[in-house]
Amino acid sequence: MKKPAIERLYAITPDELDTAVLLHRAVLALQGGARVLQYRNKFADATLKLVQARGLRRLTREFKATFIVNDDARLALLAEADGVHLGAGDGSISGARALLGDAKLVGVSCYNHAPLAFEAVQQGADYVAFGAFFPSNIKPGAVKAEAALLLTARHALHVPIVAIGGITPQNGAALIGAGADALAVISALWNAPDIEQAAQDFSTLFNKAPV
Repeated sequence: MKKPAIERLYAITPDELDTAVLLHRAVLALQGGARVLQYRNKFADATLKLVQARGLRRLTREFKATFIVNDDARLALLAEADGVHLGAGDGSISGARALLGDAKLVGVSCYNHAPLAFEAVQQGADYVAFGAFFPSNIKPGAVKAEAALLLTARHALHVPIVAIGGITPQNGAALIGAGADALAVISALWNAPDIEQAAQDFSTLFNKAPV
């Protein structure tokens, strides 16, 4: 069975406690062309997280987009997500796989370390993420990654590669050209005056990128 795709605009949700507002904004991003939606909320309690995740799951099914839960494989299971994304300290790939099964996606943050990505893929990761490529308001202290890392990973790995960290419609094309299959975005999408238009602007980058 073919797994859901990790490609193009990978929208990571903001820390929004108002579920109605979160879902409305998610609709705008999906209408604009987001192909992946990751649920991330550092401030919600477990009950609210489940409510929000299930609401976003319904939306992503409607728009035929891939739905990923950040950090929490159990929440991903309860929300019937397409998979989970693991950062440092979020548990093992094998643990997430045992809980979610082989049909679900397990993505891994590899920061600026190619060897970490190679190891993650060997352990069964379905996709890897690198960053931060540019200064980020969400994680101002994040390690810096260079575009050359994407080139190295693209030649060595046969899984989707996600770029993250301060990405905008103005700087994202270079990362696509270097080998990123998807651009993970928070601030430049959700803080835009027109979320749907911002999503369209990101999506257009992939249409222009050289094959």
